[in-house]
Amino acid sequence: MLRRVAAGVCVLLWCVAPNAHAQTPVTAVRVEVKSAAGSVAGAEVTIGAQTQTTPADGVVTIPVTAGDVTIVVTAEAFARQQKTLTVPAGVTLPVTIELAVDVDVDEEVTVSATRAGKRVQDEPLRVEVLSRDEIEEKLMMTPGDIAMMLNETAGLRVQVTSPSLGAASLRMQGLRGRYTQLLSDGLPLYGGQSGSIGLLQIPPMDLSRVEIVKGVASSLFGSSALGGVINLVSRQPKPDAEREVLVNQTTLGGTDAVLWLSGPLAPRWSYSLLANADRQSKRDVDGDGWTDLPGFSRVNLRPRVFWNNGQGQSVFFTAGFMGETREGGTMPGRVAPDGRAFREALDSRRFDAGLVGRFIVMGERVLGVRGSAAVQQHDHVFGDAPETDRHATGFGEVSLTGTTGAHVWVIGGALQSDDYRSVTLPRFNYQHVVPSVFAQDDYTFSPALAVSISARLDRHNQFGTFLSPRLSALVKPAPGWTIRMSGGTGYFAPTPLTDETDAVGLTRMVSGLPTTAERARSYSLDVNRVFGGLELNATVFGSRVTGALAVQPVSAATYALVTRPGPTTTIGAEALAKMHVQDFSIVATYTLTRSTEMDPATATRNDVPLTPMHAAGVVAAWEREGAGRAGLEIYVTGPQRLEDNPYRTRSPRYVYLGAMIERRIHSRLRVFINAENLADRRQTRVDPLVRPSRNFDGRWTVDAWGPLDGRVINAGIRWMF
Repeated sequence: MLRRVAAGVCVLLWCVAPNAHAQTPVTAVRVEVKSAAGSVAGAEVTIGAQTQTTPADGVVTIPVTAGDVTIVVTAEAFARQQKTLTVPAGVTLPVTIELAVDVDVDEEVTVSATRAGKRVQDEPLRVEVLSRDEIEEKLMMTPGDIAMMLNETAGLRVQVTSPSLGAASLRMQGLRGRYTQLLSDGLPLYGGQSGSIGLLQIPPMDLSRVEIVKGVASSLFGSSALGGVINLVSRQPKPDAEREVLVNQTTLGGTDAVLWLSGPLAPRWSYSLLANADRQSKRDVDGDGWTDLPGFSRVNLRPRVFWNNGQGQSVFFTAGFMGETREGGTMPGRVAPDGRAFREALDSRRFDAGLVGRFIVMGERVLGVRGSAAVQQHDHVFGDAPETDRHATGFGEVSLTGTTGAHVWVIGGALQSDDYRSVTLPRFNYQHVVPSVFAQDDYTFSPALAVSISARLDRHNQFGTFLSPRLSALVKPAPGWTIRMSGGTGYFAPTPLTDETDAVGLTRMVSGLPTTAERARSYSLDVNRVFGGLELNATVFGSRVTGALAVQPVSAATYALVTRPGPTTTIGAEALAKMHVQDFSIVATYTLTRSTEMDPATATRNDVPLTPMHAAGVVAAWEREGAGRAGLEIYVTGPQRLEDNPYRTRSPRYVYLGAMIERRIHSRLRVFINAENLADRRQTRVDPLVRPSRNFDGRWTVDAWGPLDGRVINAGIRWMF
């Protein structure tokens, strides 16, 4: 299946690229972008579905169809400009657009997670964007992974699923981690289901931004996006070469080394390369003989190649390799409560490759081509139960984007495959093949009202046919006010790979899975108000999942995955306040989440475990260009319901403190020091991590509801050479 998907994408590229070059536009618009200071480089000029970025002379030429066209020009630190004119056939019409400086203009970010390619301010579907500045800050805290960066975003929670190995999944607005789709430049390079270890294997150095879509997003990306989408957008090479090294060391035996290279290869060609090595020694922080901080060694290598003809056509290639060895369980010379040593280990290997192509066809339509393939090999040890498996995923998609009047529309088709093969437990093998067609229409009624409607039709080879629609609306009732409303439905194809089975393995699981898919619907209402340097945002959200899976004990040493008898329902709210005054900024967040589910054994409704009803945070930062930055963060996590915990049924509230300082020695060298969990809060100060006896699913540990590593300080340098 992977070969067929890859071959189809390659054939399509072979056919399309020459034709795209062969067309000679007879009608075009030559746009010169200027300001009072002269030509403007880096401005984005959009006509219909085409967007080009101005070079140093501020001039781009865009092919169009004769008739009325609307030109939209955006550039950082300038007010957005728009002009509508009539273009005669067979000419290249010159147009000059002058931009006015606007110090209060919002950051111009064109999001890619919603297909239409609009500015984030104009997108009816709410898309939260973590900027490069926010990524830079978290890069100095955890250079080896993106877990902390996402965990400190309102509505997201990185939940540890396996304390022995430190594995974690990402929960969105109370939904379990298996419903969250993790993408890289719109490609599922980390697999159809990212798995509980994926967040810990992705370094943030080569990211330019992170796009977050919360709630059911099956209409955009299929069944794996039932809970939402995280799209990691890579850094683009600049005209001049960039070279950077980061080295980091922690007080708990962690070491990170990251290399970033980028630059031009030839006219229209450029490249980037990310390489990193990370290591952590096993640590028993509380001295009970059990690993609180698992040991691991990991290497990552990701080259990228970019081609851009400067006229709206581009191709992007990427490939990656990741290898990691991770180990936890009892410390050397120590034993579990049954008097025997217990070792848990995971060896991971991942190979992936992908491409994204963008071509101008039929005058001003945009043909998009995306494809990827990924193979992950896991050798897992759960005490005396080894498990070896291979997980392969394939993806191919073709779409056509165009404009008709005030409509921006997208139509396309996709093919996805998900193939799981277990060497030790072949009874759990499965192969999912899903061809799909989709459509999206964004209609702008006026500058104050826009609507987006999208739908996707999937034909799943195991679970049948599913239609996943979504409707979103954007209202701007007055200057500074933005209101967004959205609702959608979707589905999820169940597999034996859940948060729970990732932590305990499949050896003790009784064969058999539910034969019906999980279904969900979600809704949200978002209100945003900007007062100069102050931004306030409030969101209410809700979701309902039917047919959700649950782990149920069958005997003292086995379990089964069963369907919950009733829906899993979630309601909640998020509040955010941002203030920026000169060199100082402060961000405050609060999340209220009430998520309940039915217990399959007792048919009673309970709170979803490990989901705090209340969570809040405040981050204060100072930054001066050329000097450095400093920050202080405080997070409060409320009580959580605990399941199968012999010590308590609810966790206590805890406070998490952190501080960071970065100093620029000169333009090419920075040093930083960061302290996490300054108050040294640890779960094991309240109760033991290890159970008195082994659980029915094989676990020796209780769930992690709080920090296990305690206070940790890291320091490092960043050198640009």
